[in-house]
Amino acid sequence: MAVWIQAQQLQGDALHQMQSLYGQHFPIEVRHYLSQWIEGQLWDAIDLENPQEEFKAKRLLDSLIQELQKKAEHQVGEDGFLLKIKLGHYASQLKSTYDRCPLELVRCIKHILYTEQRLVREANNSSSPLGGMIDSMSQKYQQINQAFEELRILTQDTENDLRKLQHNQEYFIIQYQESLRIQAQLTSLATLPPADRQLREPSLLSKRATVEAWLTREANTLQKYRLGLAEKHQKTLALLRKQQTVILDDELIQWKRRQQLAGNGGPPEGGLDILQSWCEKLAETIWQNRQQIRRAEHLRQQLPIPGPIEELLNDLNSTITDIISTLVTSTFIIEKQPPQVLKTQTKFAATVRLLVGGKLNVHMNPPQVKATIISEQQAKALLKNENTRNDSSGEILNNNCVMEYHQTTGTLSAHFRNMSLKRIKRSDRRGAESVTEEKFTILFESQFSVGGNELVFQVKTLSLPVVVIVHGSQDNNATATVLWDNAFAEPGRVPFIVPDKVLWPQLCDALNMKYRAEVQSNRGLSEENLVFLAQKAFSSSSSNPEDYRSMTMTWSQFNRESLPGRNFTFWQWFDGVMELTKKHLKPHWNDGAILGFVNKQQAQDMLMSKPNGTFLLRFSDSEIGGITIAWVAENPNKAGERMVWNLMPYTTKDFSIRSLSDRISDLNHLLFLYPDRPKDEVFSKYYTPPLYIITCRYLYMVYR
Repeated sequence: MAVWIQAQQLQGDALHQMQSLYGQHFPIEVRHYLSQWIEGQLWDAIDLENPQEEFKAKRLLDSLIQELQKKAEHQVGEDGFLLKIKLGHYASQLKSTYDRCPLELVRCIKHILYTEQRLVREANNSSSPLGGMIDSMSQKYQQINQAFEELRILTQDTENDLRKLQHNQEYFIIQYQESLRIQAQLTSLATLPPADRQLREPSLLSKRATVEAWLTREANTLQKYRLGLAEKHQKTLALLRKQQTVILDDELIQWKRRQQLAGNGGPPEGGLDILQSWCEKLAETIWQNRQQIRRAEHLRQQLPIPGPIEELLNDLNSTITDIISTLVTSTFIIEKQPPQVLKTQTKFAATVRLLVGGKLNVHMNPPQVKATIISEQQAKALLKNENTRNDSSGEILNNNCVMEYHQTTGTLSAHFRNMSLKRIKRSDRRGAESVTEEKFTILFESQFSVGGNELVFQVKTLSLPVVVIVHGSQDNNATATVLWDNAFAEPGRVPFIVPDKVLWPQLCDALNMKYRAEVQSNRGLSEENLVFLAQKAFSSSSSNPEDYRSMTMTWSQFNRESLPGRNFTFWQWFDGVMELTKKHLKPHWNDGAILGFVNKQQAQDMLMSKPNGTFLLRFSDSEIGGITIAWVAENPNKAGERMVWNLMPYTTKDFSIRSLSDRISDLNHLLFLYPDRPKDEVFSKYYTPPLYIITCRYLYMVYR
């Protein structure tokens, strides 16, 4: 997708050249909506001049159409309906155009990608706005695809060598049988008269000597072939392991990290389909090489020749089994995480997926997946391969599910739709730890076999940490535990260790991410907002952001210790602000009408320089989930003196009765929203229409 992102930023003639690549033969909308999938395919692996490659091209065409149909099915809403029709039409159009000549589709897309890459490269090297832009994702994808191409060539090379070895060995066996036949003839000469024996024996001895000399030479040659083939397999497996490390230890781990951050409101993780395509290519290549090594072993057993080849083949077989075992166990992943704040007696869902299930035909005997809730200590023991005796820390209803294969997407997954945590067994808590700080995890496990029961795999995967609650009042503190864990957990940690303190800027990033997601707003927390939060968190008066960059905040400061003079923690106050804004203030926050993160003294300083009737909206310091109106006006008790007034905070309960905009409309002494905007200009579009109010009053009078 990275190439397409850059291609869209082309300008001038380069943009026109890019646009001219598309038309009825390949609509630009297809390139746009399937950009990631298109750039993840091995188009260069298909030889356009080889008619035998048409089968591969046909598979790519079918996959392209399936991806397009899948994208169309996921469109919703009025605009989505029109797009759904358009994408469905393109799917039919492409099938009609290329079904009989799929190689032409490959030729078309290769030309498009090559030209786009050239245009982007030229733009990067010029003085255009794209100059100097580093396309790390594109480079990464290119490196992975190049490695797959190298693996394909190596695997084809060993396949050719294996066939040649088999042919030579079969000819060797034929000659060996000829040698045995000659020996049998020589043996039978003993029954003949001496004269006849002397007549026939020399030629047979000569023939036997020739054949035996050939057999000796050919045995050495076969041994060299076997050793050469084994060395090539060693090279292939080394590259396979390296490629697998890149995909599993880098790309898949990064996807899991994005999934974890998505739990805090980060962008959707995405990219799982391309990860599956890579894992499937790995599985296919590994299986091909495994079959080759097994065939080489079969040839060795057919014709044993003394030498080191037996040990080499054993090592190769052990290595390839280890590689495929790592691939299968690592690609059993949780596609949709269970909720991380889990309330007992409440329905919840999760989805697990085996990224290589389709390629290894696991769905031919669909495996069953079991879900169990385990404690932090049990998770530690599990990862150390210690015997946990299959203990659980609770009872989950509907915790068994069969994996289903979805033909259109090629995915093998199990959808747990109606799980419910019936009960939970808590451990002894440490020190000041509360029930909302205790972490559990959902363990998903299954067993299946591949290759006709050749290999049997026990697979397990752990969900992100979950905090179990029994009452909605615990949700706030449980969310704090989850947010801290998602934001600051290190990759590969011992379950579920997190740092006790973090740098303030790190916490700011986490709070901003969470705030944007909860309020569903593009307007995040400004630097001024974050300074206000720092002042509150550290009981500081400094307004310089630099003063907080090296400061750390502990978990206790975040959500154990109450703020000075208050009966709530920093997180509880912040969460209350998010909840209030999400439910009642979102449009006003998005409009910039709410300053919010301003303390009482700051509000006074800001308003005293403004005309009477100027007001601002700030979040209450004294009450969780409250917002107050501060305004400047004359002091009725002292002529000629002005002062700043503060209303009692409004809360969710108040706004459930009457909205913020209507309350501001009711207060005639409020004239200008700080700094100088007439209030009706800002809020009138949110006022409840008078006719609606009159109608409500009329209905009340009629039906009371």
